[in-house]
Amino acid sequence: MLPGSIQISGETLSGAEIRDICESLRENSVRLLSLRGCQLSERDFGHVCRAAAESRSLAQLNLNLGIVSNINRVKQLAEALKTNRSVQSLFLHGSPLTDAGLALLNPALSIHPSLVALDLGDCMLGDEGINLICGLLPPDGAKSGLKELTLSANPGVTSKGWGRLAIAVAHSSQLRVLNLDYNPLGDQVAGMLAVAVASSRTLEVLDLEGTGLTNQSALTLLDMVENYPTALRTLILAENNISPELQQQISDLLSEGEEEEEMEAREVTAREKNPWICQNNSSSQMVLMTSGLGDSLLAETEM
Repeated sequence: MLPGSIQISGETLSGAEIRDICESLRENSVRLLSLRGCQLSERDFGHVCRAAAESRSLAQLNLNLGIVSNINRVKQLAEALKTNRSVQSLFLHGSPLTDAGLALLNPALSIHPSLVALDLGDCMLGDEGINLICGLLPPDGAKSGLKELTLSANPGVTSKGWGRLAIAVAHSSQLRVLNLDYNPLGDQVAGMLAVAVASSRTLEVLDLEGTGLTNQSALTLLDMVENYPTALRTLILAENNISPELQQQISDLLSEGEEEEEMEAREVTAREKNPWICQNNSSSQMVLMTSGLGDSLLAETEM
């Protein structure tokens, strides 16, 4: 039987329900466990963590909206992740981690062999937390790293912290999705992110919704999209002080780039199907850049 999912939202969980969840985890019959906004005792949280540690099927773990509510729970989750080898996506959105909590969790995140998607939105992080996160974005294939990162609504991060993240993104060989919505970034940070996007070979989605940007940022981003080849496919600029015309220009340019690459992909496929098709320049190189993210890991579970 293929592993299924357990998704519970906003409920107070009984001891019997926790035992059933733990048994399913240990039987490797759960791929997705979501306890979003649920209430459970300290003892039961520990039981879930220990069962998750033993699970070989668990791919997505959603503990959003205050489940990881204190340092003791952070420690238990860290211990579980040190043993677990299967979790690919970890959602902690709305957890009061702070930099201190992330420091406890970070060693387990850093060595986890499968983790590719991490949601730390609204986790009360500051610059020290961002420095730790940068370590999860290794450069040039040095080791596996995150492909999807959410840092929404962490207003304690300063422009210095965001600048450090921009440098890490520029050199990351893995990151494809970056969500920074509802942070007070402003035009200065947006300029640093534009440079990071222009340097990145992998970033396809950047969410800057509600980040205090103006037309100044939009013009910088427009110049980046227009004049530099990037992997970017989606740039979200809603709820900023940016004119609809500039937003449309950026969107149109991104769409044009995607259409061109789809045409290149079709040409490559045609040549693979018919190897007798001659090429005018035998020394030319074909660079194929795929478009679209497919089924995003983050999209499978709502916050």
